[in-house]
Amino acid sequence: MNPLTPREIRLLLALVALALPAVFAPPLAQPGHYTHFADTRAWLGIPNALDVLSNLPFVLAGALGLRTLARVPAAVPGTAQRQLAGLFFAGLLLTAAASVWFHWQPDGPGLVVDRLGMTVAFAGVLGLGVAGHVSARAGLLLALLVLLCGPLAVEVWATSANLLPWAVLQGGGMALLVVLAFAPAQPGALPVRWGALIAIYAVAKGLELADHAVFELSGHWVSGHSLKHAVAALAAWPVLSALRTVGQNQQ
Repeated sequence: MNPLTPREIRLLLALVALALPAVFAPPLAQPGHYTHFADTRAWLGIPNALDVLSNLPFVLAGALGLRTLARVPAAVPGTAQRQLAGLFFAGLLLTAAASVWFHWQPDGPGLVVDRLGMTVAFAGVLGLGVAGHVSARAGLLLALLVLLCGPLAVEVWATSANLLPWAVLQGGGMALLVVLAFAPAQPGALPVRWGALIAIYAVAKGLELADHAVFELSGHWVSGHSLKHAVAALAAWPVLSALRTVGQNQQ
């Protein structure tokens, strides 16, 4: 096995720095009202209808992403990046299914399922970012690490009410993407607009936090959480656009 490159060493140090507070910092409690969503209206027998149905964009994004990936020549953009992009798009489909399960009847066990679904998408997108800016092997290993640590973080929260490991995984992962967005890309990296993806995530997170406020401002037409689902699904666009770009360049 080849020795670690300087970029891989810096990545390893960053991951250690993120792991330390997740393990040793004081516990972080989740707000008790988290599952008290603003829009609880039913429609056609579907409880919490808009929070449930607003997951359809995840299905469309995931399916379109897998379809686009299948049409890109097999050698482009490289095995690792293809696998990680596929994991990301498959994760969007799992995110939709898990979120529907949770929002049908919001409770603690449902939230466990919801977060497990998101873990797969996180693994794919974080691995893709690392593969494009550090190395292919680092991207694959990071995706595997997220797939292992994500369920562990959810288990910690479910059994001890300590949200910190999950918060570090989610927030630390996005912070890592922010750093990578300013780093030079590796040769053959997918030309993903990481700044756009990060901005989409930030807007979605803001809508999630402003769930009740958005519901009031919209005159009870739509809640922040429902809009969060639709906006978060747009995170597939920078990856889709990159795949189409490299596909067209091969024609």
